[in-house]
Amino acid sequence: MTAPRKKAATAITTHPTRSERLDTQMLESLVGYNARRAWLTVSTVFAERMTVYGLKQVDFSVLSLLAHNPGATSRQLCATLDILPPNLVNLISTMDGRGLIERRPHPYDGRAIGLYLTPAGETLVREAERTVVELENEASARLTARERETLIRLLQKIYL
Repeated sequence: MTAPRKKAATAITTHPTRSERLDTQMLESLVGYNARRAWLTVSTVFAERMTVYGLKQVDFSVLSLLAHNPGATSRQLCATLDILPPNLVNLISTMDGRGLIERRPHPYDGRAIGLYLTPAGETLVREAERTVVELENEASARLTARERETLIRLLQKIYL
């Protein structure tokens, strides 16, 4: 007899009945609260879909940056992603161990090391990026293309 299969976790939104609802008007007037709620929805699905690639959000971000910026340095990655150098060292070491990246002398700065994707890293990030674009489109399906662009632009105004 085989054990019953566990269902894959999915983002499920439950809507409480009117008598169970709390007054969230104050919270819903806050940018941080709304950004966090949206992030939770997207990040849950992101985590589920990236397990097949063995990637967390920060891993995906680093690989994507390297795909579009071959030879970027650790310093550049830390500055762009707001990561502390010791945390990036471990992440880079893990990716190197997986055969996803390689280190080469930087073409312009003899003291720096450039990071490059291996062919396996290029394949992985290409597939992962395709999956992320798909899940983002699904997560923002209730927005028009223009609303989505506006939302991204407005969020960037907060952190850029």
